[in-house]
Amino acid sequence: MTHRVLMGNEAIGRGIVECGCSVATSYPGTPASEILESVVTFCKETGSRMHIEWSVNEKVAYEVALAASYTGKRAAVAMKQVGLNVASDPFMRSAYLGVKGGFLLVSADDPGPHSSQTEQDSRFFAMFAKIPVLDPSSPREAKEMVRLAFELSEEYEIPVMLRPTTRVCHARQAVPLLEPERVARTARFEKDPKRWCATPRFVTELHRGLTAKLVRISADPRLVPAFFPGDDTVPRTAIVASGVAFAHTLDVLDEMELSGRVDCYQVKVPYPLPTEFIERIDSGYDRIVVIEETYPVIEMQLADRRIVGRGSKLVPNEGELTPEVIRGVLARFLGLAPAPAAGGSPEPGARPTLCAGCGHRAAYYAISQTFPRGIFPGDIGCYTLGINLGAVDTVHCMGAGISQAAGFYHAYAQDGADFPTVVATIGDSTFFHSGIPALVNAVSQNARIIVVILDNATTAMTGHQPTPQLGTTASGEPGRPVFIRDLVRASGVSFLREVDAYDVQAMTGILREADRYCRGGDGGVAVIIASSPCVLAAESGAPQTVQAVRISEECTGCRECLDMFECPAIVWDEGASRAGISQGACNRCGVCVSACPTQAIVMGQGESA
Repeated sequence: MTHRVLMGNEAIGRGIVECGCSVATSYPGTPASEILESVVTFCKETGSRMHIEWSVNEKVAYEVALAASYTGKRAAVAMKQVGLNVASDPFMRSAYLGVKGGFLLVSADDPGPHSSQTEQDSRFFAMFAKIPVLDPSSPREAKEMVRLAFELSEEYEIPVMLRPTTRVCHARQAVPLLEPERVARTARFEKDPKRWCATPRFVTELHRGLTAKLVRISADPRLVPAFFPGDDTVPRTAIVASGVAFAHTLDVLDEMELSGRVDCYQVKVPYPLPTEFIERIDSGYDRIVVIEETYPVIEMQLADRRIVGRGSKLVPNEGELTPEVIRGVLARFLGLAPAPAAGGSPEPGARPTLCAGCGHRAAYYAISQTFPRGIFPGDIGCYTLGINLGAVDTVHCMGAGISQAAGFYHAYAQDGADFPTVVATIGDSTFFHSGIPALVNAVSQNARIIVVILDNATTAMTGHQPTPQLGTTASGEPGRPVFIRDLVRASGVSFLREVDAYDVQAMTGILREADRYCRGGDGGVAVIIASSPCVLAAESGAPQTVQAVRISEECTGCRECLDMFECPAIVWDEGASRAGISQGACNRCGVCVSACPTQAIVMGQGESA
């Protein structure tokens, strides 16, 4: 047996391949993005055959994999926690109907959060849906739990969730590599309308069967929490933890010289919590602390007034349970002196901004300058950073930018007065994900809004996964491209223009034309596709037009290029009280020439600032 140091997501991907999975689907989102990429890598490395796809959204990804499991084959779907919101409809239903082949759902949570709109707890969602959930504390454990999940799923004919968190997904550990299991199964779907097409008449019985499955699962000896006994120096006291919070707890106990002195339990299956374990905690301890991220899932099932945790506010209800937080919790629980606080506040870092040379910056600059009093609903992606440029006013969830733009229009239009210009911005991948229904709705409801689709030919924020327009599958094989312009026209849009995002003058002219159309007698939704290759994508490279720039002596130090355009290649020269160009950071897009009110930014190579 060989070992390899793998990131948690890579370990999960390896586990999926080793278990003989036949279909794996996903929609990219941090902290889960690398899972499907790793499946591709390990399939090629081991010669395993599998259908692998980046689906257009999490709901579709879930449904594709679920149907494969109906045929008796093993299937897996991976997403981040907010992606599970998108997939919640098939997720809830699949608990009732069950599966045939093993079905694994990986929902990667983001306590903190580090890169998400919410820090919701997928274990709570699993409890709500009534499906078992596994909570790994390390990359190696995550890989091991993939196999356990498939086994449980097939034994009980139920979907099983694996819930790693950011710290598990992105940690690295030496992981054993096994030969992939050759699961020789032929697809065979057995028709059973009472199950697969269950109408309300049959749902109650299916629900009864689901409840019975959970009772059996809660008694499964494989799922009993691991016990780490103390030496009775801290009698009738227990620490119950799960996930990466358990790993942190062990480390903190060691630092506090308390290892082996107090009973500790690692809960690997937070739901359903084994009945035997609940009874053991109830009868064996007077003082219990529960340390879990992010909601009180274990605590609620124990339902014991002696427990301290999130309910008692000993454990914070918000934020990540870092070792420092857990150290304070344990000190208060065990009546020890708290550790001294670290001295001083951390230095604030620079706020995130769009990359130097990013075409989105040019598009946003044109929008904000053309409509200084406009309303700008935005969306989820790296282009959310248009906030810094004054061109994004709302960010809710994927696809909401177009829907909210329509809502703003209708709210103002019903007052009978002149309505403000409303410009929604959405990325190409997000448009495929959930922008299409919103666009169809806006057109059919006569909204008079401008929609700017920022097309950089990739899913940039999560690692440059291909979009349907590129005609490339997850494994790099040719697919059939689906073009944004065709979908826009099919949605009923009459006004459609395409523009090079770097051409600020052309973009400004089209925005004004679009506004006139929206306000005309036959006006409606106007769509502009602003295209520019992602400057970080290997296949895209630099902008099409390479133009070196410098700042001339005409610079007055007004700072508009820094404050309104905010390119990281433009820096402030304190000594000269003027702007300068960092030639090492500059991507030679030349767009900043349009951003200087005094024409002090000019073409030509200059000295590095």
